[in-house]
Amino acid sequence: MRHTFFCIDGHTAGNPVRLVAGGLPLLRGRTMGERRLDFLDRFDWIRTGLCFEPRGHNMMSGGFIYPPTRDDTDGGILFIETSGCLPMCGHGTIGLVTFALEHGLLVPREKGRLKLEVPAGLIDIAYREEAGRVISVQIRNVPAYVAATGVEIDVPGLGPLTVDVSYGGNYYAIVEPQGAYTGLDDLGAQRILEFSPLVREAVRAKFHPVHPVDASINGVSHVLWADRDTTRDGGRNAVFYGDHAIDRSPCGTGTSARLAHLVHKGVLKVGDRFTHDSYIHSRFIGTVESAVELPSGNGPIPAIVPLIEGSAVSTGFNTIWIDPEDVFCHGFQVV
Repeated sequence: MRHTFFCIDGHTAGNPVRLVAGGLPLLRGRTMGERRLDFLDRFDWIRTGLCFEPRGHNMMSGGFIYPPTRDDTDGGILFIETSGCLPMCGHGTIGLVTFALEHGLLVPREKGRLKLEVPAGLIDIAYREEAGRVISVQIRNVPAYVAATGVEIDVPGLGPLTVDVSYGGNYYAIVEPQGAYTGLDDLGAQRILEFSPLVREAVRAKFHPVHPVDASINGVSHVLWADRDTTRDGGRNAVFYGDHAIDRSPCGTGTSARLAHLVHKGVLKVGDRFTHDSYIHSRFIGTVESAVELPSGNGPIPAIVPLIEGSAVSTGFNTIWIDPEDVFCHGFQVV
């Protein structure tokens, strides 16, 4: 039986977003976190079929908009990308919300605002419209915090590094300039792709973070390379995800993790605004909204509530078939 998916394709700050507007599966679960696990158990072939080649590529990401599971929300989001079903995706949220609002797939109870449930928790959205177009989306993200500092690793071909691990919806190994790593342009995209899996593997061997509120969110999945000359006003980064992808956007959960990291280091404080540029110089605006605490068995963990603002552009409609008679129906990767 051929499965048909109607999609709205586009990008957020250069990174692809595919909103699956038709063909989404019915999922079991009382929360989007439970539905994420059910999707991974029964329907992960949809993710691989839509995100991997020949229907996608290494950077492909997107998701589904679901009816709300709670009376106090406008809807739920399930994220898909080449690396899996993420608990939270910032650039994906900006794109999915933009496309859904512009095509009537999300109808807010209060104009200009949404409350959405994602697998990582609840997020608030503020958006601006002009002439029927959504020109800006700001996410009030889940709390972000620093999970570990001073993790020492040795990367073949690059040498010793000391990295920190921070959470912004996903866990990030954050690499700041040091030793042989002097900055993004000196390293270059090809070497970022070469070294990032080695950094992630080395960090995973030393430290395995588990979210204090939801143990299903665990493990370092992303690597954030911070550029030189980061200041209180802003900085640039390159985020590696999946097996072969550099985020073309500044990365929403990565920006959230970086804000928490810079607060921990004393560079930022509550109320500060931080411009975060991507590898291709696209931009998100981050703000440290407030300081909060996350409960844990070892006492409260200091955290922040980050705001992330950006914009997205839809590029067209796409009706995609996944046909079991196609030998590549569930997708593939070459490198």
